[in-house]
Amino acid sequence: MPKRAHNRVDDEDYSFGGLDASSDDAYEEHPRKSSSRRRVQRSQATSGTADTSDALSVPHSSKMHVIDAPDPIRIALLAWYDGVHEVRGMPWRKPFKPNATPDERAQRAYEAILALITTFVWVSEIMLQQTQVTTVIAYYNKWMAKFPTLSALAEASIEDVNALWKGLGYYSRASRLLAGAQKAVKEYDGRLPDNAKLMEANIPGIGRYSAGAICSIAYGERVPVLDGNVTRLLSRFLAMYAQPKSKGTQDVLWAAAAAMVRAPQDDAETQQTQYPGDTNQALIELGSTICRVKDPKCGECPIRAWCKAYAYAQAGSHPHTVSNLVLNAMSVADIEDACTLCEPLTGLSVTSYPMKVVRKKAREELDVVNVLEWRPHADAEERWILLVRRPEGGLLAGLYEFPTIPDVTALSADSCTKSILKTYIESPVAKTTAGSGKEDCLHIENVDHKGDIVHVFSHIRKTYRVSHVLLVGSGDNDNTPPPLRDGDEAQAAKRPRKRRKPNGEAVSIRKSSMALERGSKSCKC
Repeated sequence: MPKRAHNRVDDEDYSFGGLDASSDDAYEEHPRKSSSRRRVQRSQATSGTADTSDALSVPHSSKMHVIDAPDPIRIALLAWYDGVHEVRGMPWRKPFKPNATPDERAQRAYEAILALITTFVWVSEIMLQQTQVTTVIAYYNKWMAKFPTLSALAEASIEDVNALWKGLGYYSRASRLLAGAQKAVKEYDGRLPDNAKLMEANIPGIGRYSAGAICSIAYGERVPVLDGNVTRLLSRFLAMYAQPKSKGTQDVLWAAAAAMVRAPQDDAETQQTQYPGDTNQALIELGSTICRVKDPKCGECPIRAWCKAYAYAQAGSHPHTVSNLVLNAMSVADIEDACTLCEPLTGLSVTSYPMKVVRKKAREELDVVNVLEWRPHADAEERWILLVRRPEGGLLAGLYEFPTIPDVTALSADSCTKSILKTYIESPVAKTTAGSGKEDCLHIENVDHKGDIVHVFSHIRKTYRVSHVLLVGSGDNDNTPPPLRDGDEAQAAKRPRKRRKPNGEAVSIRKSSMALERGSKSCKC
């Protein structure tokens, strides 16, 4: 059976962390295996090339991983951001208006959440380059033209939202955006909450990162952000080589991010000009464009003077110098405050940080897919296709698909077809042959096995084994499609579609679809 080239689809529907499922762009797709001592060999980056064996196994104080004087760092960061924030022409980047009305700030929050989602889904696991930015901007502008306000979005159907979202993937994010808009309209007078904790607790799909980003950008609240880019940036800045998903590591990184948006210690005028939303956006921008996964541009980094990973990499050819850098951060009085999170590191370079996530091998599953087509008779131009709506939770939630039996083990393709027909078609389906006298009853005219299609999701490698099953006849005088089982309010919706004959002449064919929602009312496709 032929097998088609597979596509990689990193659909986070297997991760139910809302909008804040960790951005995998901070980590390698295929990390190297570590030994039993958990020492990981790393390739050398241009920003640091020496292999200083065990240089960072020297005990060090946990104070190494604290930003205790953020003001000069933030000033340098914002000065850099002021010169680059308009370079990529992102329409959602707007200056903070401290005198904006509540409605204006609520609209800004809506624009911010849309920008976060579209940007996240497009740059997951890839570096944000100009071509990707252009695509995201096109989606953003198209969305804002269709749904200019949160209230306009709340009135939309999930079908309208998915149709506009088509091409970005991660459809669950679009559905959660719709659910969040509907809740905001119903319970918060059409405005997203202006408090990050309240937003995180009450708006579907909003986690700590998104709530912090939205409330700092739109409302000026001093709350931090920590996405994949900022995680990578701060891990290097603090020389934090620890298990990235552990609570201890996350607490350290969130504390560092919070320090960066802390109110400045100097005069009130400075406090008014250093808005937390600008700082958070600057950190994200710096992580995505300068402190990249591979080949970081350390020479262009505005805060490299304070970056510990950069300092170690520069001193890497002198192991004792590196050890002294570590020991200088730790006095005798600090021994009881020694860092217990960092692990031994070899192959010192900036890109050694953060410690890479060890990905679990994707489990493999085989799904049998039947494209069920019905015609009144074999030569009819009128055609109907059965679509089934997936459950509202889990992989590809709420989307339509051809009838499918998931995770097949021992069943044959023929037995799967029988099971699918029995599940969805109310009328008996016969197997007939020419001259049997049963050609007018509902029967299987032909089964054409099309081959395999492989999709690799984040945690699963699915092989879809596809067959085209042609059903003909009904036995009814009106030649209507066979009724669907289980009493669901299935309905048919016809769509005109053009197909070319072999001679190239265009003819109109009525290609329609019967749509069945599991456990819900019928849905028009």
